[in-house]
Amino acid sequence: MVATPIGNLADLTLRAIHVLSLVDAVACEDTRHTTPLMRHLGLDKPLFAVHQHNEQSSAGDVIARLARGERVAYVSDAGTPAISDPGAALVAAVVASGRAVVAVPGASSVITAVSVAGDTVGNGFRFIGFLPPKGNERALAVQALAADNGTQVLFEAPHRIESLAQGLAERCGGRAVTLCRELTKQFETVATVPASALPAWLAADVNRLRGEFVLVVHAVAAAASTDTTARHDIVLQTLLAELPLKQAVSLAASLTGAARNALYARALALKDAPPTDP
Repeated sequence: MVATPIGNLADLTLRAIHVLSLVDAVACEDTRHTTPLMRHLGLDKPLFAVHQHNEQSSAGDVIARLARGERVAYVSDAGTPAISDPGAALVAAVVASGRAVVAVPGASSVITAVSVAGDTVGNGFRFIGFLPPKGNERALAVQALAADNGTQVLFEAPHRIESLAQGLAERCGGRAVTLCRELTKQFETVATVPASALPAWLAADVNRLRGEFVLVVHAVAAAASTDTTARHDIVLQTLLAELPLKQAVSLAASLTGAARNALYARALALKDAPPTDP
């Protein structure tokens, strides 16, 4: 399993080049992507496709080559295989056949993004990858993301980045988000802004909507989370004393920048709570 560059060709490791020069064949996600890389390295090896649509069936071809004593490398289009890319099913099949799988580490957009995010609160991170593309599943995924106070890393395509930014703005309030665009490429951009400011940041320059995106949603400190909830409770209790629930939640969302859904759930809890003794 050989990691390839996510943009800058110079990020290919010396070990990866050495391994690709030694193998008898290269299985790849897309031969159209791997051919230029091999040409750049001056290597001429047989290439064959192993991608998400044929990974299960093609694993047999890889195992047959290994059984004949061949050495086979697997590369995805960019980065480390099996990280939101094909490769996991191939590894499982090869291991099940009793043969060894060796990782040749290298570039990963996930690790690259976390390393420049400056998230001083998070302790580890949860990798999400791409959210469901649309509908209720997507809305629920964003809602679940907002409810998790830990560091989370996700991918997004250019035609959905505005939708994601809007969802994060509505549900994550002032939580910090690091947006990475075109990592290691010529027009690499890394910006850390509050989630509420993401839509405006993207709209400020049409070029910010282009390319592939990795987003790091920063962790929320436990104390900060508790303090924020307490402040929101004060606002909600004050408004609920004078306004209907929906109107109180709407105004509280405008005043605090917090997620409307979270405020609504909290308002319901406050209304149902038994009165305290004077």
